Amino acid sequence: MNATNDNVQYTRTIFIRRHSLVTRITHWLNVICLSFLLLSGLQIFNAHPELYWGPYGADGDPAVLTIGSAGNGADAHGFVRAAGLEVSTTGVLGISNVDGQPTARAFPAWATIPSFQDLAAGRRWHFFFAWLFLINGLVYAGFGILNGHFRRDLAPKVRELSPRHLWHEILDHARLRFPKGEEAKRYNALQKLTYLAVIAVLLPLMILTGLTMSPGVDAAFPWLVDVFGGRQSARTIHFVTASLLVLFVIVHVAMVVLSGTWNNIRSMVTGRYAIKETGPNP
Repeated sequence: MNATNDNVQYTRTIFIRRHSLVTRITHWLNVICLSFLLLSGLQIFNAHPELYWGPYGADGDPAVLTIGSAGNGADAHGFVRAAGLEVSTTGVLGISNVDGQPTARAFPAWATIPSFQDLAAGRRWHFFFAWLFLINGLVYAGFGILNGHFRRDLAPKVRELSPRHLWHEILDHARLRFPKGEEAKRYNALQKLTYLAVIAVLLPLMILTGLTMSPGVDAAFPWLVDVFGGRQSARTIHFVTASLLVLFVIVHVAMVVLSGTWNNIRSMVTGRYAIKETGPNP
């Protein structure tokens, strides 16, 4: 406590309950599921590293995205081609070193599960964690609706959606000015909008497009293929949504670190979040 004069305010640290037990458990299960889904998904993508738009796609058909290689031996090089543009990615994508030899492979061994090329194993890993992810998501969504978490914590207020307010928050984030005191007790508008976009748009799209690529699901719900314009379109949307989720995770982790790593992790482990509270000296 500071007491140099009567106008000095006190500052103290208090702990608030920020995340419920269900939110914390489902969050960490999501971390595990999404990690395995990403790495096994890249294994599956490696079996045919091209994306198409429409009902069909195979070797020789025009692709919207290709991660490939050209040349042999010392002349081999990897590339990513999209929208008519080609970028050299040798050593990372398209071509990677395996036992000291340049090997054609869209994503390198360290980025896939399993590390060696095995489509069947990749699918088994992917399907197991996909169903676990779906069940976990349904638990989180049901809990969020029943206990008012979505309405209370994630639904933005009208005043928060004004262009002036949103622009102010964007500037604060760009300057790494994070909420303090009372404002730190709740999500800001950018967080709310981002979480809602992930929960209500990206995740449902990823799940539905994944189901659309399943022949068994197509047989039961043939209209799903038509909704996404074909199985190849669904595969492309699936890849795009997964990439956007990876981008979200990168930004999310960066914000966790920049705004207080231990405080944020503690709140997601124990539920206790520390904030500094100020007030006038008694």
